[in-house]
Amino acid sequence: MAPIVAAGRLRKSPYYQSTIDAGAESLLTYNRMLVPRGYGDREAEYWRLVNGVTMWDVAVQRQVQLKGPDAARLAQVLCTRDLSAQKVNQGKYVAICDHRGTLINDPIALKIDDDCYWLSIGNSDIWFWARCVAGERGLDVEVSEPDVSPLAVQGPKAEDVVASLFGDWVRDLKYFWFDDAVIDGIPLKVSRSGWSKQGGFELYLMDGTKGDKLWNIVKEAGRPFDIGPGYPNPSERTESGLLNWGTDNDENTNPFEVRMEKFIDLDLDDTVIGITALRRIKTDGVKRHQLGIMLDVAEEDEDQSIWQDLERDGHMVGHMTHKAWSYRLKRMIGYALVSVEARPGDDVQVIRDGSRVDGTLVPLPFKI
Repeated sequence: MAPIVAAGRLRKSPYYQSTIDAGAESLLTYNRMLVPRGYGDREAEYWRLVNGVTMWDVAVQRQVQLKGPDAARLAQVLCTRDLSAQKVNQGKYVAICDHRGTLINDPIALKIDDDCYWLSIGNSDIWFWARCVAGERGLDVEVSEPDVSPLAVQGPKAEDVVASLFGDWVRDLKYFWFDDAVIDGIPLKVSRSGWSKQGGFELYLMDGTKGDKLWNIVKEAGRPFDIGPGYPNPSERTESGLLNWGTDNDENTNPFEVRMEKFIDLDLDDTVIGITALRRIKTDGVKRHQLGIMLDVAEEDEDQSIWQDLERDGHMVGHMTHKAWSYRLKRMIGYALVSVEARPGDDVQVIRDGSRVDGTLVPLPFKI
């Protein structure tokens, strides 16, 4: 691979050199940082995640830190889920909306201390949004991006690997809970979390100079379990029904349309941004919903086009927002954002460059 030169606001991950040495075949930009996109054998990486253990550079999962006397107030103003009972060392999956009730990010909100929160964000400028809101509301809080870079360890054997490093206390962590740890002088927060349904942990590295060192420590601990490198796997995440903000939504998508209703608390105070709009949307009735789609394609389709029109009985009902090959179903599958009149079991057609591909709408997650 030719060397990557980071310029301007495009940054390398603390694990960059380790991923290159491990054979990363390509990189994507995400949150103005480079992230590996595979190591040359997508199917092997998939099965390693499903059956074993894999390690991912997810440093692009940046943290927006809210620090100060009004940190908790700002966190609640930004998040449309009730955070009042959240404990220190607990994370919660939340929706951040604009004033129209449009979903602008779906981070994990981590309560670091009573006066400190991290928003572990998807690919958007929530740092700017949070700072602007804090200033507009006159809140006593500093908004910053701390030196924090997650490394994910995912798969059914991940718990054994992480326990071998930190001790059996990690086995007692509940999902989205975390705690402090130090290994070989490297400060971390160990969280039971990760962008897969196969189980695992994220190690929140808190010293970016120690990225390669941490990578090698995890690699050696995982060697008895046949650990290998990977990245957030599109096949597994699609099968599992995980939302990818920025791919599965558009500029008008609200949380109800993408299966986030249980993470919305409509009785929150009106000061929470978007909550009054979400109440109105709920009262008026949600117009679209997210379903899965099984395509009548029995071989992997390399076409990367997204947001293709979907028709039912000759009438447009929405869009297919993305697709991926399912190694377990042996089919192309994807997500559809469609009118609520379209239901699971409906036959649909994907319109691509004037041609049609048949498919069937199904519930999410996919039945494996």
